Amino acid sequence: MIYVFYFFAVVLVFLGCQSLRGGINYLNFFRRELAKPKSDYTPFCSVIVPCRGLDEDLRANLSALFRQDFPNYEIIFAVDDESDDAVPIIKNFSMSEPPPVAGGLTRSSDRPLPQAVLTKLVVAGKAENESQKVHNLRLAVTKVSAESEVFVFVDSDARPNTDWLGNLVAPLKDESIGCATGYRWFVQKRGGFSSHLRSVWNASIASALGANPKGNFCWGGSLAMRRETFERLEMREKWRGALSDDFAVTRAMKEANLPIRFVPQCLTATVEDCTFKDFLEFSTRQMKITSVYAAPLWKASLIGSFLFTAIFWTGVTLLFFLSGIHLQLTLIFLLLIFALGCGKARLRLKAVKLVLKDYEKELNRQFLPQLTLWTITPPVYFYNCVCALFSRKIIWRGIEYELKSATETKVLSTK
Repeated sequence: MIYVFYFFAVVLVFLGCQSLRGGINYLNFFRRELAKPKSDYTPFCSVIVPCRGLDEDLRANLSALFRQDFPNYEIIFAVDDESDDAVPIIKNFSMSEPPPVAGGLTRSSDRPLPQAVLTKLVVAGKAENESQKVHNLRLAVTKVSAESEVFVFVDSDARPNTDWLGNLVAPLKDESIGCATGYRWFVQKRGGFSSHLRSVWNASIASALGANPKGNFCWGGSLAMRRETFERLEMREKWRGALSDDFAVTRAMKEANLPIRFVPQCLTATVEDCTFKDFLEFSTRQMKITSVYAAPLWKASLIGSFLFTAIFWTGVTLLFFLSGIHLQLTLIFLLLIFALGCGKARLRLKAVKLVLKDYEKELNRQFLPQLTLWTITPPVYFYNCVCALFSRKIIWRGIEYELKSATETKVLSTK
């Protein structure tokens, strides 16, 4: 039995070395991209923001969209109901209250804002056979300005920095690029175990993006593509019936053999805390969606999380029962695995701090959790994957869905 442990421990050490190498490449990629000069590509952009309910500090998140260092763009807010709690905050950013659906263009007049920005409110109505977010997006893209050349999508819980829009759009100067994407990084407000654990859980996905455009995926919370590309791929139609906007875009890009550029400068802070229940609901929802839209990735997560959980935590347990040379070897293997994981986490956090400079204090508080809690996230991933094996029902923003397939979503109930 002990020799079986040694065999798999060697496998984990090997994988840890590969992961550490990936961390080095991740940091170097961030440094290279950040050293590039500012792009002069500034087409008129339509920034589309699907909203539902009140995110933590929603006003601060939306305000960040109006403070972009970019010459000419519009912001289109999309909600399902004009009585949504987010609507009064949205309207506060406009001089007049735009009518629903058709949406009249108005200019923001909030004094703290550095420039006037065109805004529009679109009321999409309730979704019936797709996610509310996708439903809102499908209507919003039909209400963009005629002069719009680039569609940009951003989540209402994201808080981008002032250079976000310019950096996200910059790669699209190359017309061969399918789309450009950022990703989220959870930043705690008050902290707490659950908030830190969610950030660590999510960090492993963030570091899966990198320099290889063909290996990247899209994140709908910070995504840009040329209007011409969106229409040529018939993306609005491909969204029909979907629950996940970003997985659908990723699939479309892969099918068209179009590169997906990850933009490190567009790593975007999501500033909020969560309870352990919230964390489990969020992480399980992500893996259920993954099981439907990217089954091979879900299977890899299931196997990988089981392997790490079984070997690492079995090794920890064996320390209480072994003695002599076997105790020493087991301890050495565990320390190697832990050291390699810590090294990867430290490199990843170092890369993130290059971008999220406004959150240095909060990221410094993440140092110890990032270096230790990664040993707990594999059991959570395994739990998430097992849940996805037995159920395709999720609750997202107060709406219960059943994922029938990648193109068929059933709305079960709405709060």
